[in-house]
Amino acid sequence: MSRLEARLLRKTALASRDFGLLEPNDRIMVGMSGGKDSYVMLHLLRILAARMPFKVELIPTHLDQGQPGFPTEILTNWMAQQGLEHHVIREHTYEIVKAKTPEGKAYCSMCSRMRRGILYTSAQRLRCTKIALGHHRDDAIETLMLNLLYAGQIKAMPPRLVSDDGRNIVIRPMINCAEADIAQLASEMDFPILPCTLCSSQPDLKRAKIKALITELHEDNPNVRGSMYAALSNVVPSHLMDEKIKGLMREADLRADDDSLTTLEEGPSAGSCSL
Repeated sequence: MSRLEARLLRKTALASRDFGLLEPNDRIMVGMSGGKDSYVMLHLLRILAARMPFKVELIPTHLDQGQPGFPTEILTNWMAQQGLEHHVIREHTYEIVKAKTPEGKAYCSMCSRMRRGILYTSAQRLRCTKIALGHHRDDAIETLMLNLLYAGQIKAMPPRLVSDDGRNIVIRPMINCAEADIAQLASEMDFPILPCTLCSSQPDLKRAKIKALITELHEDNPNVRGSMYAALSNVVPSHLMDEKIKGLMREADLRADDDSLTTLEEGPSAGSCSL
């Protein structure tokens, strides 16, 4: 195992430990797009699952969206050669997304919503307890910036997310991993990377602009990406303006006051010594 592979595996293991990503008797749908991120995620999860003291089952699953000329067989042949039980879901969303997205708007939003709905339904059908997606550290900080600048929200990508209806759990095992490291390992492992012609067909996407901005800032200060990611775990609610957060803080203060008052009223517990 190379030092790079060991580092990525360690970061994935820490994410699993800190956020409860892999748990006993999990049957995890591993989203396989054919991109570098999904290959590396599956590779790391296979090693991690084999080292767990409990059973974790991985189900690599590819969603074929009907992109013209997309070489799905390259991915399916690779998974078969690896001896993996895998599934291919065929839903022709490609033309729907292109037809229903207004001129000049990005395909990403509608495409991701449709993919998510299909994966949620398929996970239930395949009796999977979780859905693993290949998002990484850079995806998280880019999403944070996108929401901040274009949606007026402070929101990113959580490592573990329960769906609104409570039926599905989405996990992001590589949330601690840098995209550059993932790309390097994918190259070293010589995975057969497949292109997404839907995403790459649109110039000047907001995410591409945000990525370029972060890259420019990072070149001036190599701590920028790490600092942005650290900020997601270092929130100071008292310095924000969300009334919901303020309300929760007030409730917590009141509970703390009530607990202190109760302790004073009850006095020393039985068996304690009061001098």
